[in-house]
Amino acid sequence: MKRNKQINIRHALALAGTFSFLSCCTKACLLPFLTLYFRQLGLNPAMTGIIMGTKHLVSLVWSPLAALLSKHYNKRRAVIVASLLSSAVVALLLLLLPPVNVHMQVSSCNMSALRVDPTQSVETKVLTSRVSPGTASTETHPEAPVSLSVVPPAVNTVKDTISVVTTGKSSPHLHDHPHENTSVVVHNSLTTESSVSSVQTAMKNKRSAPAQGGKQEGGLDFLGSLKAMDDLHQLFFMILLIVLLWECVSCPLEWTVDDGLYEYLDFADASDHYSNTGMWGLLGAALGVGGTGLLVSTLNCLIAANTPRIAAHFYFYAGLVALILPVAMSLPLHLNKKRDRANRLLKAVQLIRGSPHALLCAFTTLLVGVAGSAVDNFLLWQMQDHGSSELHMGLSLAVALLSQAAFPLLAGRVSKLLSPGRILTIGAASLSLQCFYYSFLWSAWAALPAQLLNCLSAGALWWAVKVQCEDVATAGAERKVKRTYESLSLHLGGGLGSFAGGFVVQRFGLAWLFRGVAVGLMLWCVFLPLLQWKAPRQRRINYSRLLAAEASEASDSESEQDRDWLDKAVDADGGNNSSGQRRNH
Repeated sequence: MKRNKQINIRHALALAGTFSFLSCCTKACLLPFLTLYFRQLGLNPAMTGIIMGTKHLVSLVWSPLAALLSKHYNKRRAVIVASLLSSAVVALLLLLLPPVNVHMQVSSCNMSALRVDPTQSVETKVLTSRVSPGTASTETHPEAPVSLSVVPPAVNTVKDTISVVTTGKSSPHLHDHPHENTSVVVHNSLTTESSVSSVQTAMKNKRSAPAQGGKQEGGLDFLGSLKAMDDLHQLFFMILLIVLLWECVSCPLEWTVDDGLYEYLDFADASDHYSNTGMWGLLGAALGVGGTGLLVSTLNCLIAANTPRIAAHFYFYAGLVALILPVAMSLPLHLNKKRDRANRLLKAVQLIRGSPHALLCAFTTLLVGVAGSAVDNFLLWQMQDHGSSELHMGLSLAVALLSQAAFPLLAGRVSKLLSPGRILTIGAASLSLQCFYYSFLWSAWAALPAQLLNCLSAGALWWAVKVQCEDVATAGAERKVKRTYESLSLHLGGGLGSFAGGFVVQRFGLAWLFRGVAVGLMLWCVFLPLLQWKAPRQRRINYSRLLAAEASEASDSESEQDRDWLDKAVDADGGNNSSGQRRNH
């Protein structure tokens, strides 16, 4: 008891909740919008899926290994600080890459940022010119709602035509009159082949000049192997390398902080209160994604020359990292070398494997991770195609997180009506309905109603997983079992879903990705109750609760024995005193 009084439990829990809030707020400022930035750079869906899938798989392997190494060498605080600083620096490297092979579309500009007359039409149409020798015919096709199309220096080279239409504020590389509507069309015909060839050469030189300069200054040998590739694949591999480095330096943070804080509170016999910090993480993420979306939507289309306003997400991310650092350096961490050995994760896998219901729960979380990756990677693409800005996206994602955070308020009543197995099925079915709804978006705010289902698809589902962890886990293994489920869903399922989802979108489109995910997940929800009914119920004894109950009973029995002994001693002492008095008389 003396050692517990030396630890300020309330102060430790306050720091843990503050760090969870700020950390999730920081990640939510950037990560939900990351694939949207890749789209503006020019990556196709398959390339985006490969990058995000690789990111998940790196986190799956490196997070537990880095946490184990930081504990083994007692360098947790150094790892936390280094992870925060390096993640902010590496993330900003993505802003150095220019867009390639596509028009940089800033499709979410605020109408007021265009600075046009209120009565003037601001609808943008992209001209697609089809030219045959000796003729010049132009067809106009309206595409997804786009407010501005800016052509940077690294513009796409075309063989037949170069068609650029800008409405409102144009890039300075095109003209010096930002308030005029400009249409620049260069037609290729038999009489203008030499002029178009010179334009192609000039543009190619502009694209290659920054890369050559960076190669000479940095002396990076791997750029030599990228020289033979086209611009799009060069961009893809550069982004892939930066994202891999970013994930390697950022993913150790969560596990390292979690282990240090849990062991500190467990040393004070107060680890039961640590689970409440997860609620602060959801609230921080809601504030981060909603607030950033609101702030970015108020900016001009270009915050600097050839820098779209979506780059502001990176600056917010770096700024919040600086805000977290003082909190991270003051976190109370404890090192318990006798606890959480390396084989605990393997034991957790064996526990899940030995229970049929736990296996069904694990496979469900894996499928949920696959479906969730489709939502995380491509929902904002679908919303952007239907006119949504950063404001619509940020508020929609914030509503989803707040809805998930609200489920614990309903968990008591829901658990009385439904078993954890049925709640797991309902959660997966709710995610299926969300995905099916996303395939039929029709306006900027259309995705908002479906976000309320996150109360079931995320909140209820993970509550059921938590109950399953308590049923299957032995003493001290609850956290490891829960981490196993999270790794299956968030990282393994997210990685596989990202790889497959990118190629599905590339081949069939965004709408069919969401429909396919919805159908597959709903089919599993149909068979899941039947499998749960046939699976034998093997409820394990929760040894931690049993030991706590035995300790309580033992303390009660000891106190009763102490009272009995004290009463007997008092009676004996009283008897001796009375007999002594008789002898004196």
